[in-house]
Amino acid sequence: MIEVVVKRLSREAEGVLGVELVRADGGALPSFEAGAHVDVALAHGLMRQYSLCNDPVETHRYCLGVGLATPSRGGSHHVHETLREGDRLAVSPPRTLFALAREGAAHRFIAGGIGITPILSMIRACERAGARWSLDYAVRSRERAAYLGFLSTFGARVRLHVDDEGTRPQPQAWLDGIDAHEHVYCCGPAAMMDAVAQAAEARGVARERVHFERFAAPPAAASEAPHGDAPPASFTVVLARSGQRCTVEADESILTCLERHGHALPHACREGLCGSCETPLIEGAAEHRDFVLDEAERAANRRLMICVSRSRTPELVLDL
Repeated sequence: MIEVVVKRLSREAEGVLGVELVRADGGALPSFEAGAHVDVALAHGLMRQYSLCNDPVETHRYCLGVGLATPSRGGSHHVHETLREGDRLAVSPPRTLFALAREGAAHRFIAGGIGITPILSMIRACERAGARWSLDYAVRSRERAAYLGFLSTFGARVRLHVDDEGTRPQPQAWLDGIDAHEHVYCCGPAAMMDAVAQAAEARGVARERVHFERFAAPPAAASEAPHGDAPPASFTVVLARSGQRCTVEADESILTCLERHGHALPHACREGLCGSCETPLIEGAAEHRDFVLDEAERAANRRLMICVSRSRTPELVLDL
């Protein structure tokens, strides 16, 4: 973890707080790709993931946009109500799970509410590279539309859809005119992302050209197997480096099981969202339940997120 100082707090919109972080020792921060996020260690053991929204070429600061969740699990409430300029925090090096496709000839961004935050760094990267892009940004009210000052400089490339002004989200229309080399990036409420996924499928947009960033797992994700036969209720995990065998019970994750056996392993979200618990898989067939790996990576069966994924076979051998 990297020790940082809160240099500046700013109100970016109703319910959205901008947080500028600098390295406590005055040095440069690790570089990051557009769309990256960091884990932030808050008070009382809270660990939360926030997207970086500043220009990826900047190494002197990290900028976050934190929406006040209702209800809050504690993280956003702490940031909005307790955090002060000069406070010290710890952040992880940036991780990129929601990146600009290098092969994309153009980029179509769709954001809902606080989902604008990872899109901001992507727009900055596109501008720097001279890449073609557009944005559809849906908000409940204009007062809740964060970073409008920055976005308004781009004219017609940014289309604002405001619920209380009568411009409801229309994912089908947002994909009008999409060409065969254009990629779609969406971040926002789950219902909006599901609607965009359905609209893209209806228009024949290949799955590998549609990218999503989720802030929370759907309620059923932890209990439902996505396909195939039901995985075993319990199974064995073998730690290849020591040979230790651990039984993962039906009501616990691999991560929880290993913690129960005294192993302290990297993790943050416990929802299969952040990728911090990614672990190499040597043998066995994983039942992937994360939102990190794409279909090709799942089919390769070489790694899994131990906070949510389970096994389709009686035994998994992990490179631990």
